[in-house]
Amino acid sequence: MKLKDNFTFRTVRKKILMVSKLAGILLILSYILSTKLEIEPDLSLALWFAFVIAIVLVVDLLMGHFISKPVSRLSQTARKMAKLDFSAPCTITTNDEFGELALSLNTMADNLQQTLAKLEAANIQLEKDVEQERRLLAERKELTDQLSHEMKTPLGVIRAYAEGLQDEPDQAKKQKYSEIIIAETERMSGLITTLLDLSALETGASRLIPERFDFVEFLETVAGRLLIDVPNANFELRYELPEHKAYVYTDKTRMEQVLDNLIVNARKNVRPGGALKLSLLEQSGILHFSIYNQGPGIPQENLSKIWRKFYRDSNSKYSGSGLGLAIVAQILSMQQLDFGVKNCSDGVEFYFSIPTVS
Repeated sequence: MKLKDNFTFRTVRKKILMVSKLAGILLILSYILSTKLEIEPDLSLALWFAFVIAIVLVVDLLMGHFISKPVSRLSQTARKMAKLDFSAPCTITTNDEFGELALSLNTMADNLQQTLAKLEAANIQLEKDVEQERRLLAERKELTDQLSHEMKTPLGVIRAYAEGLQDEPDQAKKQKYSEIIIAETERMSGLITTLLDLSALETGASRLIPERFDFVEFLETVAGRLLIDVPNANFELRYELPEHKAYVYTDKTRMEQVLDNLIVNARKNVRPGGALKLSLLEQSGILHFSIYNQGPGIPQENLSKIWRKFYRDSNSKYSGSGLGLAIVAQILSMQQLDFGVKNCSDGVEFYFSIPTVS
């Protein structure tokens, strides 16, 4: 230990010893001085007593500064920390044990804050995981119920024709029964494939892979395949497309699904001999797609329901498997694109918008 360390105030003990020694020395000096003064003994005693009181007050002030106030601050900070209130750290900055204790308390408070923040984040994540698990369980149950319901009809048809096939002697009827069984089997396979694809999109197992491409040429290709090259088409096709290229950045395969489902839906529901209009307009960097089919409208109360899985309305022609429009809604929603459906004066129009890129 260095010699100068004996004369520093880096510990509370040394501060108390120095104050007490100084007070003792002052008391002794004051007593000697009061006895040496050539005054009356009573006055000398009174002066010495006053000096003793002054020394006691000074010692009390120093003890309060060195001990009482730091202890009070430490106690106040500790009480706040016990209530998980870390808003006011301890402000003691002395070089003694109280300063070290204050630094330790502040460090502990910081560590507790970080730990509590991590714990809170973990709890939030756990709540999300639990909610996600509940949602997935609910979706699995819904999927199972819906799939079971959808499979009843084709399975019943397959069973009926399979039983008829066993006892039917007519070869022509056997051939017809076999074709019906194959068709129903393909229908079930397509339904299951579509449902699994939709489920993968909803749960995030399948993600979009965007790329840049000309949407005008893309739409012409898809529409030509579905509308122009269709045998025995009984509708009047109208279209309005930009004469220039319009590039977008999105998943090309998924957007083809969107167009396929919307165009097939319109083709299926167009009135015999009625108009089917395809439109693509560009305005302020946005492509507005719409497809209109002349025919029966959709009941107003059902407009928002047609995007649901397996939605059917016995009074509407817009039924099908109920998965095509659900896939359209899911793909467009994943890209936060505006889409919808509306009744027109003599038909129905489906639409969506997508921004262009340079």
